[in-house]
Amino acid sequence: MADKILFVDDEPAVLDGYRRTLHRDFEVDTAVGGEQGLSAIESNGPYAVVVSDMRMPLMNGAQFLARVKQTVPDTVRMLLTGHADLTVAMDAVNEGNIFRFLTKPCEKDTLSKAMTAGIVQHRLVTAEKELLENTLMGSIKVLTDVLSAVSPEAFGRSMRITRCVRHLVNKFALPSPWRFEAAAMLSQLGCVTLDPELTQAAYLGNNLSPEDKAHYDEHPRVARDLLVTIPRLEPIAWMISQQFIKDANGDAPPVPASSSDAMRFGAKLLKLAVAYDDLRMQGMTEENAIARLRHRAGEFGGEVIDAMADMKSESGRTELRKVLTSKLAAGMILQQEIRNKAGMLVVAKGQEVTHALLLKLVNFSRAGTIAKEVMALVPV
Repeated sequence: MADKILFVDDEPAVLDGYRRTLHRDFEVDTAVGGEQGLSAIESNGPYAVVVSDMRMPLMNGAQFLARVKQTVPDTVRMLLTGHADLTVAMDAVNEGNIFRFLTKPCEKDTLSKAMTAGIVQHRLVTAEKELLENTLMGSIKVLTDVLSAVSPEAFGRSMRITRCVRHLVNKFALPSPWRFEAAAMLSQLGCVTLDPELTQAAYLGNNLSPEDKAHYDEHPRVARDLLVTIPRLEPIAWMISQQFIKDANGDAPPVPASSSDAMRFGAKLLKLAVAYDDLRMQGMTEENAIARLRHRAGEFGGEVIDAMADMKSESGRTELRKVLTSKLAAGMILQQEIRNKAGMLVVAKGQEVTHALLLKLVNFSRAGTIAKEVMALVPV
């Protein structure tokens, strides 16, 4: 798709001039005023560059572009100003809302060069973002595969938590959702340092000795310490560290200031998903678990719990079947534990089958050390 540019001004004649000037070299859309500009972004976006006049009624250019930054932060934003608006424009640039400002009247060559620079900047930002997210998620996938091999219980729990967090992230349309899913996927990474029987007992809500409970309660901090040295994973490590901390500020290292609001909200979503899985593992139905969580509305927020309540059960999109272990496929969800003949847990109940897990089960199946059939939820 071509890199599109949106011009916003309160004078239609001026917008027609921009379109005539640039239509040979760029794909240009126009909108009259800030509200129409926001509607255009929602219905016709994404745009590589958004250019706004400063002086507009109801919503000036700086205010409009600040809204654009909140809605589509990767879009490059430019401001067109008259000489009388230069101080305001410079303040807007210094606040980080604007990539560049142009003075009116703006010559064709100057305008064209600015649009080209804006598109190049947008491509750089989006390419870096895609590379970063794909690279980091690939690394995270490797870590979760290791977790699956070392601690099937912890891996199964992390996958259940991830399904909850993914639902909530979609519900609230959070930007860069990979960060929150990554925190959920790695939330149990610290359990690799625990005895598997301790991990299982803790997940089931069994009474633990003070010493065992202290060890278990440390696992979020262990995960944080493992991840915090990886560039760009610092906010994710912080969210993971907050699982058992009642106060949003906690006593862990401060959340990175660049994304503090989003990270605090992400930590709340992760804690809610963990609390929900605790109740489900203790045998509560989905409805009873949500009802119990409503007593903690002061901690999580009623709106967030309401969003959790309409999460569709996995059984609503699947059917329960007995499946040959050799016929399991990615996307199925195990409804029973798989243990080897010595009684050691190989895969936990509730775990989603992945390609890495399939390879593991094929090896066990060939050795004849696991059951030939297993109950699983199969997508329909």
